[in-house]
Amino acid sequence: MVNKILLIDDDEDILVELQESMMLLGFVCRCASNAKLALIELDRNPDIALIISDLRMPDQSGLRLLQILNERYTEGHRIPIIITSGHADMDDVITLFRNGAADFLPKPIHYEHLVEQLKRFFPEHQMG
Repeated sequence: MVNKILLIDDDEDILVELQESMMLLGFVCRCASNAKLALIELDRNPDIALIISDLRMPDQSGLRLLQILNERYTEGHRIPIIITSGHADMDDVITLFRNGAADFLPKPIHYEHLVEQLKRFFPEHQMG
């Protein structure tokens, strides 16, 4: 089984870099540049196993997306969401965890930290 990950970021350069890193690790990635497109991708790809989303985006924040997904999916069917940001403060991070974020990665995302998180969510996955 191939693990599918949804990447969400309004910065195309970050999105491409993250997608390339994930693909080298053997993951299939879907990408969206905003929360609205992310929800469409989720409807089209119900087998997405993990979401990595930027916190600050123009249309809706990663926090708002997290809240929408909590309403959409029941407790046993929630997709884990890792939120990323280069501008979050401690209050933001606490709010994210209180709203169900699986984890938080500060930007710039360090490759080693990303791999650690992926191993946690996909312990059986052979990286690369």
